[in-house]
Amino acid sequence: MNILLTIAHVVVAVSLILFVLLQAGKGAGIGAAFGGSSETLFGTSGPQGLMGKLTTAAAILFMVTSLLLSFFGARSQTGSIVPSTPLKSQPQSSAPAKPGAPAPQSPEPAKPETK
Repeated sequence: MNILLTIAHVVVAVSLILFVLLQAGKGAGIGAAFGGSSETLFGTSGPQGLMGKLTTAAAILFMVTSLLLSFFGARSQTGSIVPSTPLKSQPQSSAPAKPGAPAPQSPEPAKPETK
């Protein structure tokens, strides 16, 4: 289920990018951003064309798949990835240990010489 949802999410994301890039520009340059445009409320081509409807549908599907992926991802976690007890480093020995041999002891720290 998770793999199928991930594949659908990627397909919807790519199609959303393509739909946005294929749309024709509706503004008349930077002047339209500051109210200098004489267009009507919905523009010259009506409320919304086919590409606008496809973009809206792809955006809705993208949000739904994003929410579903985060929901299923949160449900599948079993615990923390951080260990509960700290790991202690052990000295590395170059010779392999023999079965039944006592564990190697760590060397004692050198004592400072006193004069």
